[in-house]
Amino acid sequence: MLYDFLTLDDLDVSGKTVFLRADINSPLDPASKRILDATRIEAITPTVRSLSEAKLIIGAHQSRPGKYDFTSLESHSKVLQMYLEKPVKYTDDIIGEEALDLIKGLRDGEVLMLNNVRMREEENLRAPVEELQSTEFVKTMSQYVDIFVNDAFAAAHRSQASLVGLSVNCPMAAGRLMESELSALNTVLSDPARPSVYVLGGVKVEDRIPVIDRVLQDEIVDSILIGGLVADSFQMAKGHMGIRYEELDEADKEQVEVCRKLLDEYPGKIHLPMDVAMDVKGERVEVFIGSITEEKNIYDIGLNTIAQFSSVINKAGTVVAEGPLGMFERRGFDIGTKELLRCMARCKGYTVVGGGHMGGMTAMLGIRDEMSHVSTGGGAMLSMIAGETLPVVAALEKSKQQHG
Repeated sequence: MLYDFLTLDDLDVSGKTVFLRADINSPLDPASKRILDATRIEAITPTVRSLSEAKLIIGAHQSRPGKYDFTSLESHSKVLQMYLEKPVKYTDDIIGEEALDLIKGLRDGEVLMLNNVRMREEENLRAPVEELQSTEFVKTMSQYVDIFVNDAFAAAHRSQASLVGLSVNCPMAAGRLMESELSALNTVLSDPARPSVYVLGGVKVEDRIPVIDRVLQDEIVDSILIGGLVADSFQMAKGHMGIRYEELDEADKEQVEVCRKLLDEYPGKIHLPMDVAMDVKGERVEVFIGSITEEKNIYDIGLNTIAQFSSVINKAGTVVAEGPLGMFERRGFDIGTKELLRCMARCKGYTVVGGGHMGGMTAMLGIRDEMSHVSTGGGAMLSMIAGETLPVVAALEKSKQQHG
């Protein structure tokens, strides 16, 4: 086990006051502020149902100050109530008199959702757990909470008052969602079924390089299939796309050099597209990498690459995918991402899909349930695969040592 933590099965919550930190941050319509995708709200329902004998307080955030979607959680409470088919109380307060009166009045089985915790200025600060002990949120909540349950995997890379502050004052356990996220990562990192294959796309090569370096160095993976804009840096490292390379600033050129070193250090492990799909007068046109003359309209991996990558996935014992392989928002250039996800759904191996766009696409394609695990936090998942220590996970492990 890479991660060792308390779960809800380790604690008796009956009659206890439990603070559940969730991540139900959801996309909102810019005009109406209506919730467009309630996936993260639905994802915490197993945890809430497991706490049905407790007095339950839910803390969560929506966006951050200054953003158009920084709102209260009243709509979120109504959506959760719909999924639970039981009342969810809501307060526009967080730790003020109104909220505390409602907390003191909770009965076993009742659920109270607090307002957006980021409406408190102290919640927007990152600090070590020891410093967070002095925040008003932690000092106030500590007087009422018996057990701290954390289900906010997508925010696990943040060290903030509501995310880790209570971990010193009472037992901290993983909720059902957090447990499934960490268990999935245990499976793909500690002893993955072979061959182990990673499919990495998206925009930011700097986010993928630490992942690629770690999983190759520790021999966690056998093959890495790369698409999206991430592939461009590796293609330039191989001498392709010279026009694009000349336009890069020095920082981006340094990233290309890192990619070149990875290709040299791990020959045969990193697989790049042999062809791509370009936008030529609004139409999808397939072009082999060596034949490209115009490099600014590459929007997807090509059909030959899809076939090659699919063959690798079909034989895999483990497949982890994070980041779209092309500009999936445009019709005709979503083929690579969709086809590789469908291939993963048919694969007999253990399959994990990162959150965000890829997770949403599995739902849109109707194949979400055919994946072994669909993460709610692509960024947090990448950070953990890269070997980073996430504050929430560290707090969970420390609590196991103290209370386990």
